[in-house]
Amino acid sequence: MRPSRRYCHLTSPMAVIAAALLSACVGDSQFSDLDSLMAESRERPQGQIEPLPTYPPAERFNYSALAMRSPFEPPAIITAESEIGGKAASAPDQMRQKQPLELFSYSALSMVGTLSKDQNIWALIDDGNGRVHRVARGNFIGRNFGKITQIGEFELDVLETVPDGKGGWINRPRTMGMNEE
Repeated sequence: MRPSRRYCHLTSPMAVIAAALLSACVGDSQFSDLDSLMAESRERPQGQIEPLPTYPPAERFNYSALAMRSPFEPPAIITAESEIGGKAASAPDQMRQKQPLELFSYSALSMVGTLSKDQNIWALIDDGNGRVHRVARGNFIGRNFGKITQIGEFELDVLETVPDGKGGWINRPRTMGMNEE
């Protein structure tokens, strides 16, 4: 389409005024010192960035005290006046095949989520080594024969069977809450 002549006549004077204003700015010499500084910096030789240094890979460290009590948990001290809280229990089945999460200390494990389908609910447990395990009610976790008794939306209940220090065993209830990270 061709523009109307009326439109061309109206835009012509405005285009002339805009061109006149722009040409007035071009002749301004207030930036001459900046232009000379930029031209000087362009003429200088360009530098080179040194490559990053290479380092030998870090040596792996194997923690050998994994089977020992965590130094961040209080020791179970038994005196004649005090006993470990819990109900007397029979000895755990030592011949039972261990489940994968029984190789980890209870304090190293953390609950990171839940899954549910129909009436079944599973907890997702991070073993601290970057792996997440799905567990159900009745599974065992931790080194103290901890059996999962209840799984809620944000926590799970565990019943551990620990030695009472007198040759017997007691059940100790624990709760693992959802890790908020």
